Amino acid sequence: MSNVQRRNNVRLAGNGPATMVFAHGFGCDQTMWRFLTPAYEDRFRTIAFDLVGSGGSDLSAYDRDKYGTLHGYADDLLEIVDAFATGPVIFVGHSVSTMIGMLATIKAPEKFLAQVMVGPSPCYINDGDYVGGFSREDIDELLETMDANYLGWSSSLAPAIMGVPDRPELRAELTESFCRNDPEIAKHFARVTFLSDYRADVPRSTVPALILQCSDDLVAPRQVGDFLHRHLPNSVLHVIENVGHCPHMSAPTESSRAIDNFLAHALR
Repeated sequence: MSNVQRRNNVRLAGNGPATMVFAHGFGCDQTMWRFLTPAYEDRFRTIAFDLVGSGGSDLSAYDRDKYGTLHGYADDLLEIVDAFATGPVIFVGHSVSTMIGMLATIKAPEKFLAQVMVGPSPCYINDGDYVGGFSREDIDELLETMDANYLGWSSSLAPAIMGVPDRPELRAELTESFCRNDPEIAKHFARVTFLSDYRADVPRSTVPALILQCSDDLVAPRQVGDFLHRHLPNSVLHVIENVGHCPHMSAPTESSRAIDNFLAHALR
């Protein structure tokens, strides 16, 4: 097993002329893609991995300087693509990983054919006319609560992030995933995530993009999807009628249908 595979717990499946790379969001791991990836394994080589500090990744590789911005994760993604992808690459990211993927497409656009952004946000904090969904005071309170009681914070926030009140099993799964993470790494990653602002980078990513947005999302409200669509070249916005931030879990059929329609054009 290579260092990159061990570091990011890289898992390969499927076969095809192109590669789809799946990256999870904050507090999650690669298992969250299980409702979506089987639909692509007969057509694509698929790569799923855990961000360093999450899931089955090598926790000893967590470096606060390297992962003090999302650029460190983007560099990891490019190493994974170089090591394991074959043919054109379609990156599929959820939440914070959408920005990791976007930064990777800016660093090395020639490596990517397309990017799929599930619940993306380049900035979570409201700023003038920009609606990110949270005030700075909201984010400060969220981080302070997390510092004081990580498990309590996880138990209260994860169900709200998942949404879908009629799917208690998914709300419980996300809560358990949050609680499994190393609290100190999770607290640092939360600051890196929720205090980030990559709005200025958005126009620099020219790789065709699908923005997959839920109609009612606590973390990334509709206005964020509209902002990205206005500023991200070669982007398509698709809104799924769904409550929550994880449509790849709570609405996988609608999510894969939107991805398939997008890929039908991207792969021409």
